[in-house]
Amino acid sequence: MHTILVVDDDPTVSEVVTGYLERAGFAVDRAADGPEALRLAAGNPPALVVLDLMLPGMDGLEVCRRLRASAAVPVIMLTARGDEDDRILGLEIGADDYVTKPFSPRELVLRVESVLRRGTHARQGGAAGPELRSGGLTLDPAARSATKDGSPLALTLREFELLAHLMTHPGLAIAREQLMHDVWGWEFGDLSTVTVHVRRLRGKIEDDPARPRLIRTVWGVGYRFDAPPEQPAGEPFEQRAGQSAEQRTEQPTDRS
Repeated sequence: MHTILVVDDDPTVSEVVTGYLERAGFAVDRAADGPEALRLAAGNPPALVVLDLMLPGMDGLEVCRRLRASAAVPVIMLTARGDEDDRILGLEIGADDYVTKPFSPRELVLRVESVLRRGTHARQGGAAGPELRSGGLTLDPAARSATKDGSPLALTLREFELLAHLMTHPGLAIAREQLMHDVWGWEFGDLSTVTVHVRRLRGKIEDDPARPRLIRTVWGVGYRFDAPPEQPAGEPFEQRAGQSAEQRTEQPTDRS
């Protein structure tokens, strides 16, 4: 049985979330502040943390930083803030998803199940496939390892899956909604999750993240992995002959 750590100083929210998670078959630990959350996580490492951003004393961002510094535990952040900067900051420090209050507890449970399902799938080798090579990058899905020009890349689980998915479909413009479905396994969600993960990934694999040459933005569509001609990644170009010219067109300046 998976243990979920719920961290929220609002007892009503904490009780409701706990009730829904327990009915879904999860064990639940509860904390009302950051120090208590870190203590519980150290004593009984959770499979996932549902973490409120607005906590007394130590805020949720700092708790998330400390949790992710010691283990790759998935984190879903809860907040009453509607400011996009807060949402993006939460994703950039390692949160897997971000849910704004008020929210549907049933939707939250679906998000929890989705994150755990994807993590289990990856650990069991579900993402295993042929080694991918392109643009100085080498990904080994079976070993869950990635290198750039021979140097190891420190990719999170989601960053690895996102890069593997893009490299497996070189030259194809993939919508953010499709990436959310294919990589995150969600039929709904905040698309800034995809945008932030692409930005973080570019910072790790591009020679110049401000002028990316591997993961390109296709305006009005989404993103495309451009495999250098001498090192094609994934399926051969001939298998993509039906792709439209519009899908391969983008603006000169490439930004998320």
